[in-house]
Parts: sequence; C-alpha cells; structure tokens
Amino acid sequence: MSSPEEKIVVLIPCYNEAKPIGLVVQDFKKALPTADIYVYDNNSSDDTVAVAKAAGAIVRTETQQGKGNVVRRMFADIDADIYVLVDGDNTYEAAAAADMIALLKSDTLDMVSGCRVTEIQEAYRPGHRLGNWMLTGLVASIFGRRTSDMLTGYRVFSRRFVKSFPALSQGFEIETELTVHALELRMPIADHETVYIDRLPGSDSKLNTIRDGVRILRVIVSLVKEERPLPFFGGLAAALALLSVILGYPIVTEYVQTGLVPRFPTAILISAIMIIATLSLMAGLILDTVTRGRREMKRLAYLSHLAPRDQ
Repeated sequence: MSSPEEKIVVLIPCYNEAKPIGLVVQDFKKALPTADIYVYDNNSSDDTVAVAKAAGAIVRTETQQGKGNVVRRMFADIDADIYVLVDGDNTYEAAAAADMIALLKSDTLDMVSGCRVTEIQEAYRPGHRLGNWMLTGLVASIFGRRTSDMLTGYRVFSRRFVKSFPALSQGFEIETELTVHALELRMPIADHETVYIDRLPGSDSKLNTIRDGVRILRVIVSLVKEERPLPFFGGLAAALALLSVILGYPIVTEYVQTGLVPRFPTAILISAIMIIATLSLMAGLILDTVTRGRREMKRLAYLSHLAPRDQ
C-alpha cells in the first residue's frame, strides 16, 4: 500500500491510439485508484486526445515526433515518487502494476520491467521475439545480463531513476537507453512477468521489425562507443594494427633480405594505418576518463533523491 504522501503517476505515450486508449486509462484507474494518469499525445491524427480525456486522463502534448521525445518530456514535466510507464496500445495488463510497484518498494529497486509472457503469436510476433532476444543478448554481453526483456514498453521507475536519466533517444530506441542507464549505474532492478495480449481489431502496431531493429542496433553501437570507449576504440586500434602488421610483413621481410623497399606507396599506407591505430587507442584512453566523469555526475544526480521503500 502507498502512503497518502506518496505520489504515483502512470505515463502513457500515445500516437494514433484512439481505439485502445480509453480501455488503457480505465484499466489503470482500477488497478491504481490513487495514481494520476497522464496521456502524452504525439501528433495523433485520430481521436486519441478526446477519448483519453473522456476516460479521465490528464492529456498533454509533445509535438516532436518519436517515443523518445515523448518520454523525455514526461520525465522532465512530471514530479512523482513512483512512475509507471506503459504503451497506450492495450497490450499490457494493468493489473500487474500494483505488484510491480510493491516489488519496487519492498526490494528498494529503481526499475521493474514487465517481461512479456504470451501464447498469442499475433500479440508477440516471432520476428519481434527473435529481435528482442538477439538485442537483449547483445546488450547483456556488453553491459551485463540483468533483464530478460530489454524492449518491453511496461516499466515501473523510482524517482531517482527518472531524474538522473538523460533521455537522448528520439524513437523506440528509448527502451534500450532506459536499460543501459540502469546497467551502467549498477542500479538495483528486477523483472516481473506480465501477460501480453493482442491489439484490439483495427489498432495497428507502429513497430517495424527490420527498421526499428536497425535503429536499435545503431543506438547500441552508439552507447557502446559512449559508455565503453576504451574497449570500442581499443578494439578498433587492435584491428588496424593487425591489418598494418599483415600488410607490412612482406615489405619488412623483403627489406631485411635485400635492404630495399620496392613498394614504397604500400609502406606509406601501412605507416598511416599504424598511426591511426595509435590515435584510436589514445582517443579511447582519453574518452574513458571523460566517460568516468560523466558517470560520476549521473550517479550523484541519482543519489540526490531518496530510494523508494515500504512505509
């Protein structure tokens, strides 16, 4: 149970969700009767705004297109103790929210992810399952395996998570950024299984398996570069140095035997590659120091807020 002073909010980013949004708002009002329900419309061309207002939600607008832009605006605008973030497509069970919040508080966590469980193929298509499994595994291999559903759109956050999260992504890549933020700061997090259901008839998914998968993969590469610069640039330096050695071996061998360098342009190319490898390694070392400073600043922002706990 939440205390009278504890503020819980439900944040629902929406784009053309007129059919399901009314049910989503009503279900969360039943599941969390003391919570404020916010619907942030993202330039919908249907009746999403009117339906959400009629259902009793507080409706606001973000004109910059993309889920990442909406989440950034919501996290900046809303002050609360506990935040429930959920998609407006009526595919996540509102009834699980109370248990997710209870888990967040009892274990003093900063994020609880609603891991999708379903037998309905249409609800969670094989392509999405495979993509999620691959991308989750990739992130786990780099940042640590602490969640089984990196791309879920249903999460519960503490205030200290939300107010230390920079939110730089523009679109559906935001889920990846949320997960990496928690892993990078070594926050206490957990998974909670939730039933995932099919969309209502006439309500189409905004996701594209290939397009959004490529965008998420690009974000992962960018996050590795920014959050793990030494392994990233060090690996690049090692690859370039190896290439330089392979190309240079015949030339060095010939020079040792004859004292001549007949392929002078190749020798110049090899030297340039080795110089670039050295510069790449130096860049990794410098950026690793910068990244550590950034991480410390985010950690201090995180520690400036109280942890969620049972009253």
